[in-house]
Amino acid sequence: MNGNNLESEEITSIGELCKSLKISTRTLRYWEEVGIIESVDRFGRANRGYTPYMVRRIKFIIKLKDMGLTIKEMQDLYRVYGDAKRTEQLIPELVRVLDQHIDMIDEKVAKLSSLRKEIVEYRRRMLTKHSESQKNSGSSSK
Repeated sequence: MNGNNLESEEITSIGELCKSLKISTRTLRYWEEVGIIESVDRFGRANRGYTPYMVRRIKFIIKLKDMGLTIKEMQDLYRVYGDAKRTEQLIPELVRVLDQHIDMIDEKVAKLSSLRKEIVEYRRRMLTKHSESQKNSGSSSK
């Protein structure tokens, strides 16, 4: 009986977890629906609960999400990680996915840099045109 009480104390409720991680319960439920996390039922209650392992995993998912990984990519990583929970299988796949994201970000940065240069040049031309227009209108009114 004491083992069950200790075990239940280690389980964090969905409400407590969402509040501490600043995410919605809907987000957590969605992640469960798509299979990137799982919960356990609290002993004698219908509320969802999360073990310390699951909490660490949810924090990892939040980090991956913040880095721009998609749900599909996280599902693929979870499949690689598998039931055996083997980190050595996960790391090479995670590095591959992160490399793809780095390449994608580099492409976006290059496009944004080019767009910025184009906007700065266009702005310069407009200011020049405006300045010339002001000079011409000033000289024609004399």
